[in-house]
Amino acid sequence: MSATAEVERSEEHTELKRVMGTKLLLLFIVGDILGTGVYALTGTVAKEVGGAAWAPFVVAFVVAIMTAFSYLELVTKYPQAAGAALYTHKAFGLHFVTFIVCFTVMCSGITSASTASRAFASNMLKGFGGDSKDTTLILVGALAFMTLVALVNLRGVGESVKANVVLTLVELSGLLLVIMVGFYALFAGKTDFSRTMVFDSPSDKSAFFAVTAATSLAFFAMVGFEDSVNMAEETKDPVRIFPRMMLTGLGITGVIYILVSLFAVAIVPVGLLGESETPLVKVVETAAPGIPIEKLLPFISMFAVANSALINMLMASRLLYGMAKQEVLPPFLGKVHPKRRTPWVAILFTTALAFGLIYFVSNASDKATAVLGGTTALLLLGVFTIVNICVLVLRKDPVDSDHFLTPTVIPIIAGVCCAFLVTPFTGRDTEQYVVAGWLLALGVVLWAITWFANRALRAKKTYLRDPAELGEREGGVN
Repeated sequence: MSATAEVERSEEHTELKRVMGTKLLLLFIVGDILGTGVYALTGTVAKEVGGAAWAPFVVAFVVAIMTAFSYLELVTKYPQAAGAALYTHKAFGLHFVTFIVCFTVMCSGITSASTASRAFASNMLKGFGGDSKDTTLILVGALAFMTLVALVNLRGVGESVKANVVLTLVELSGLLLVIMVGFYALFAGKTDFSRTMVFDSPSDKSAFFAVTAATSLAFFAMVGFEDSVNMAEETKDPVRIFPRMMLTGLGITGVIYILVSLFAVAIVPVGLLGESETPLVKVVETAAPGIPIEKLLPFISMFAVANSALINMLMASRLLYGMAKQEVLPPFLGKVHPKRRTPWVAILFTTALAFGLIYFVSNASDKATAVLGGTTALLLLGVFTIVNICVLVLRKDPVDSDHFLTPTVIPIIAGVCCAFLVTPFTGRDTEQYVVAGWLLALGVVLWAITWFANRALRAKKTYLRDPAELGEREGGVN
């Protein structure tokens, strides 16, 4: 097939305007990955493995890269604005399984936003001179912040690639500040890199299980790349540029995370780092106490995690709305505000779930941020396991065009790794399974109620009419 024909195929008719070239797509991917994970969980990861905090980030990076290869084959094979739910449906054709995958992705958005809300509250207290360890104030601040996110969401948030560029640059600046301060501390003789080679598990786990347990947390910092497939219909020549930009974006964020984790442990003793709700601020304060950067970093961190929370709650409410419109969830969840054209019931419902998560996890655990972040990774690792299987199953569905083809061994290894990281054998905190279980049980109950109502009242079958439209803004919803 000629290059011209391939471009025409990848830019087939779509209602969405193709505005994203290589630079904008790269910034979108980097911006989607950067955020709450590294700002909030670096200390918790270090607490699990000691000075070898970089190791879980490396493992998470490798697993993410392998899974990205699967996404690249699927998005270039089916260049539509859809994701895991569509691939699952094409591979298996089971509506309930497709629904579970979609609901799992939605729940991951809520748990991610809940993690971000706690990180926002901690950094806000730190920025304004309060006690960033005060659990009551963190809880109040997190709930207040989530309320603000809901109000912004209700008003209506238009997607803007240019706005994403600005937000990405702000998020990136905070991590680059930490790295610059790290190099300053290195040349000033304030680092001890011997600590980065020390493995220490406070729970007496073996090195393997301690690293895998920490990886299950560190993986939260790597998620986000999968969201970029939803931009396929707005990307110029996605078949050609998606592979290069996704792998480049993952590479950039992986290097940044590893440098941040190395400097964090080399500058701050693991015990102090693990106890801090704002670990990167602690790094800057220790390395450069005379430089006012530590006054600025909490606010940069707030901005970064706020962006993450808003994007995730926006995604979650739209997915819930989409499932309701396709009559697999109660139809009241698909109501749209007549003036604002926002799915107000779905927004309130997802916000209520976030409130419940923040409140109950905060009261039930002294490591609430780690539980919420770990639950996000748990949910998405389950989805990634299925996506890696879908790649292999969909090899039986050839398309009449060139597309990215990943070596068969990669999705096999990635699928096994993702599946293993879901299991309790990693030493994952059982509270994460409890949170994930209750969320998915809620989805099954809502599906069952809708199934019964459709059969008993409307004589209809319950199935996804068009999985490709899940999460799209039907009816002018913005």
